[in-house]
Amino acid sequence: MSFTLAIVGRPNVGKSTLFNRLVGKRLALVDNQPGVTRDLREGAGRLGDLRFVVIDSAGLEMADDDSLQGRMRRLTERAVDEADICLFVVDARVGVTAADEYFAEILRKRARHVIVAANKAEGMAGEAGALEAWSLGLGEPLRISAEHGEGMDDLYRVLMPLADRVEAERPEPVAALTDVDLSEADAASGEGAEEWRPSDARPLQLAVIGRPNAGKSTLINKIIGENRLLTGPEAGITRDSISVATTFMGTPMRIFDTAGMRKRARITDKIEKL
Repeated sequence: MSFTLAIVGRPNVGKSTLFNRLVGKRLALVDNQPGVTRDLREGAGRLGDLRFVVIDSAGLEMADDDSLQGRMRRLTERAVDEADICLFVVDARVGVTAADEYFAEILRKRARHVIVAANKAEGMAGEAGALEAWSLGLGEPLRISAEHGEGMDDLYRVLMPLADRVEAERPEPVAALTDVDLSEADAASGEGAEEWRPSDARPLQLAVIGRPNAGKSTLINKIIGENRLLTGPEAGITRDSISVATTFMGTPMRIFDTAGMRKRARITDKIEKL
């Protein structure tokens, strides 16, 4: 059983912390300042016996132009359109904001299934905000704490029936070829028996590195044939190490986009240090 879960919400509500909790590793950069995550990051999530693909997204901004925030928002909306389930995270300590209400309306129109999670709800500080999340009209909000791991059992309880529904709605897979006849020439040359060849299970892994604004993300988008990574004229857009799976000229690959590298003496920003 597998499905895609996209974590969406305003900046600094704890999406990346929740992503790290679900994948069981500190893959995504986390900091108190808003707007740390910019690209879409995918990981193998697990919760109990559920196995799924989890997507960490940039904070939803109320911008629809070609600015950096506008391009980040379009990437997040793409994740919403492609995901089986959207986990809409709000900050229980801040309460429901006008931006939350605005994005809840977008999710109501575009997402297949939506779960509301009131994060940072540990203790009494998030009680009012968690109750306020009912006003979004997207069902019962879950009280969770991504940092402390609270509420994960409630998330599992809600995800389980949705995962079954997604599985039922998915079209029948195309049967794989299991019996393949090799010619004598192929058998003599050892074709098909060489374990070193890249495969879907063991793809060729390629890291693209270089200075900031050298065009690393643009190059990867050109290789995979789609605008999967955030690009633009601004230097230092990519912050995390983002991996994308693709097949290039018949070879299964996983390509890693990396943050631009500079000399240590020139690095002053905290996020760039991370």
